[in-house]
Amino acid sequence: MELCPSVKNVLLLDSEGNRIAVKYYCDDWPTNSAKEAFEKAVFAKTQKTNARTEAEIVMVENNVVIYKFVQNLHFFVTGGEDENELILATVLQGFFDAVGILLRGQVDKREALENLDLILMCLDEIVDGGIVLETDPNVIAGKVASQSVDAGGPLSEQTISQALATAREHLTRSLLK
Repeated sequence: MELCPSVKNVLLLDSEGNRIAVKYYCDDWPTNSAKEAFEKAVFAKTQKTNARTEAEIVMVENNVVIYKFVQNLHFFVTGGEDENELILATVLQGFFDAVGILLRGQVDKREALENLDLILMCLDEIVDGGIVLETDPNVIAGKVASQSVDAGGPLSEQTISQALATAREHLTRSLLK
């Protein structure tokens, strides 16, 4: 058992087991088909449960999986078989609550897909390389919100998609004058 708690993956699936957002932090599943097979196994083992009020725990392929459902979204956090379940549950709750804050309480598949960038940034703020960085949903949501607000900054500090959106906005404004 390692000294530092680690997460193997974080999954956000829809109510049919399809990917919304996933991040893998280890090489236990080297191919995309292995990752999809694991996601299907997790979904099949958990779909008949009612994890809507509290997080539930299950062992899948010698991994501890903590999960919770809301609307048509299924949130999962996976750790090794010796991993502390309370830490994994704290990571799950932080992710779950941060997504709720960022989506303004409208946590469903449509909103998640429309705000996929925020959800992926949220995952980046919570776990990096399998190491848990932050679990406080208010801090996570605050960092993600401040990063998404920075899109109006200088072009050199923007991502390509943000820069293209800014350029498109400026072009539209100049054409409408």
